[in-house]
Order: sequence, then C-alpha cells, then structure tokens
Amino acid sequence: MKKIPMRMCIVTKEKYPKKELVRVVRTPEKDVVVDTTGKLNGKGAYLKLSEEVIEKAKKSKVLDRTLEIEVPERVYDELRNML
Repeated sequence: MKKIPMRMCIVTKEKYPKKELVRVVRTPEKDVVVDTTGKLNGKGAYLKLSEEVIEKAKKSKVLDRTLEIEVPERVYDELRNML
C-alpha cells in the first residue's frame, strides 16, 4: 500500500491528501504565485479549494501571515478561477 502525503489547510486546520489542496508559494524572488505542480521552490501554504475558504483566507489575512508577505489580489482571483 502506498503512503498518501497529507497536508493541513491553513484556514480550516483540517488535514487532507496533498492532491485535494492547492499550494500558494512565496518564491525566493519575493513573488506570490499559485503552485499547481506542488513543487515550486519557496515557502508554501496549502488551502482547500472552496469559495468559503478563499474568502476566509482573504478576510483574516492568514496567507499574508503564513507567507510573511502581502498577498496580491490577483492570487485570490486565480484561486477563484480554479474552482
């Protein structure tokens, strides 16, 4: 049996299989991007892909604190487009 990597959503604090979550990364160049491959270099944070979670992350600025940088609006727009 193959081990399934689990990751925790920074908003809901629930653990999910890595493939069910989306990763947002602060790259070494201080840019914030949505990592669809899950392998980009940099500090990452995982979010469950749902409208409620994305809105809650935006309001509470939990991504800003976790990535230690101000997350631009385009990142939240990109997450909404992935729904």
